[in-house]
Amino acid sequence: MYLKVAKVPHRSRHIVSTKKGDFDPRKFLSTVGVGKQVLFFAEKQTIFTQGDAADAVFYVQEGKIRLAVVSKSGKEATLGILSAGDFFGEAILAGQPLRMGSAIAMTACKLLRIDKKAMMFALHREHALSEMFLAYLLTRNIRYEEDLLDQLFNSSEKRLARILLLLARFDKEGVSDLPIESISQETLGEMVGTTRPRVSFS
Repeated sequence: MYLKVAKVPHRSRHIVSTKKGDFDPRKFLSTVGVGKQVLFFAEKQTIFTQGDAADAVFYVQEGKIRLAVVSKSGKEATLGILSAGDFFGEAILAGQPLRMGSAIAMTACKLLRIDKKAMMFALHREHALSEMFLAYLLTRNIRYEEDLLDQLFNSSEKRLARILLLLARFDKEGVSDLPIESISQETLGEMVGTTRPRVSFS
């Protein structure tokens, strides 16, 4: 399914430095180590599929990831689009044994795969990482609440406008890191909660 780029053999040493104030969560998320692998995925390649055994957390170092779920009737819905700095697959930390959705590379991607045991160890031991991870989860939870309110109270046109702005994620120079034309109207329709013709009309 994926190409292993680097893997450090198991050691009995600690996963991260034990010196107080010496731990850098950004460095932890950018390098290989015990229980951590850097993986490359090509555009449109599947990272994991709904129903797969869940055994690791992923951190996006480069590229774009689409999260999707398929209903029993076969209807697919896009849950979100992730970019550099985002985590996914973290539900395993709460005991989820199987993937509840699929993750697909929208562009060429570079990911850090962190085994459940390694992630749990680092979160319990390193406050800097646990604070960063908690802040990420809280921010994403707020986003999900905003998405729900958007679905309940706004028109499809307003929902589409909001989704496009969120996807653009303009940098300090005002340049988007994800060209909107790279996202299909079907995917936008799934995210907005409307049909492809409606998106095209808007």
